[in-house]
Amino acid sequence: MSETVPPQRQERQPGRQEEMQPQPQSSMQDYRGADRLAGKIALISGGDSGIGRAVAVGFAKEGANVAITYLDEHEDAEETLRLINDAGRRSLAIAGDLGNSDFSREVVRQVIHGFGRLDILVNNAAEQHVQERLEDLPDDQLERTFRTNIFSQFYLTRAVLPHMSEGGAIINTASVTAYQGSPTLLDYSATKGAIVAFTRSLSKQLLPRGIRVNAVAPGPIWTPLIPASFSEERTAQHGAHVPMGRPGQPDDVAPCYIFLASQDAAYMSGQVLHPNGGTVING
Repeated sequence: MSETVPPQRQERQPGRQEEMQPQPQSSMQDYRGADRLAGKIALISGGDSGIGRAVAVGFAKEGANVAITYLDEHEDAEETLRLINDAGRRSLAIAGDLGNSDFSREVVRQVIHGFGRLDILVNNAAEQHVQERLEDLPDDQLERTFRTNIFSQFYLTRAVLPHMSEGGAIINTASVTAYQGSPTLLDYSATKGAIVAFTRSLSKQLLPRGIRVNAVAPGPIWTPLIPASFSEERTAQHGAHVPMGRPGQPDDVAPCYIFLASQDAAYMSGQVLHPNGGTVING
């Protein structure tokens, strides 16, 4: 299988976008907005890099003011804020661990204090750790992956809902692994399957309140999560197995979130979009 990117490895999670070669395309440089989110306030978890950054910039180019959360990747977060500001919109970055419910409440408090309301929530923060055998999966990794990937979506959404009015939109980041599975990412794949079920169930609960809930299930996208998770050899072949033969870029994925956040998707809720390089997914 041919290489799609140069071999590389980062030794800690979350990964750093500034260290990747080549740099992911996540600045939405060629995207032209049409005021589809004019005047909206958006909150994006994991918005410092990768898909979260591209979504943040895309939202800003569509007229939204954007708040992001991140763990501790300060340089990446500063670049995202610069891109939002360059698009002429206000921005806010809040660092901390969304696996802690108290931090989720503090995030929402700061967003409401800074912007006055909240119209769009993107639950995007995630981590993954390779483990070849279930017998070797430690308890702390299992709990940590669930706290970051799915507990955080419950915590943050629960904190947001008292401030979200009719017309609001919630978009959750799932994964192709929710549908295909992954033999070395059992805990990660399980959380992504839970996110699909969370999305469908929450949609049914919130539609009477006029709030839509959808999800995006990306395939192999070139983000900091990849070199922070896999060996140099596996990273170099990221995306080579999909029909398009390459990894996707965050800029390839962000338009799905823009669509779901906008009135263009006014008749969609409980659905999942699949930007995955051509893999056919049923369900």
